[in-house]
Amino acid sequence: MEYFDVLTETGEKTGETKSRADVHRDGDWHASVHVWIINSKGELLLQRRSPQKDTGANKWDVSCGGHVQAGNTPIVEAQRECFEELGIQFTESELQHIFTVTQNYIRPTEINREYNDVYLVRKDIDLSTLVLQEEEVAEVKYMPWQEMRKCIEAEDPTFCTHEDEYIALFDYLARA
Repeated sequence: MEYFDVLTETGEKTGETKSRADVHRDGDWHASVHVWIINSKGELLLQRRSPQKDTGANKWDVSCGGHVQAGNTPIVEAQRECFEELGIQFTESELQHIFTVTQNYIRPTEINREYNDVYLVRKDIDLSTLVLQEEEVAEVKYMPWQEMRKCIEAEDPTFCTHEDEYIALFDYLARA
């Protein structure tokens, strides 16, 4: 069973931990990480979520991501998620923290309130070398970030919804 540190509305740890189910049932603030991988051609590595996922099934999403387990740091979780979902290991220096966004929404099955640390990795990765975690990832592909931006602006329903994150990511990439 997964346990998360409960956070305050300002992102500070309260000292309490709860199970994933309890955090989402009670609407507690907690931490998560997203990692975007971009190659030298300006293409983002996207994953299509597994059809078995409870949210965003079969939709294109960030390169890898997940919740921060109780007691862990976001950088450690970013490394763990990349290894678990894609079979790749990154050093701390390869993971560049680019911003933090919040997610705050209510679905019929959960109340999700997250502080989401977003990282960028600049690396050319051969997709054929990846080891995909079947329970999480159905497939991966590269897409030029400008093309993805157009899809998001057109509200393409095949992508997971991360409005604030997409805006910040595309602004960051445009300036880089």
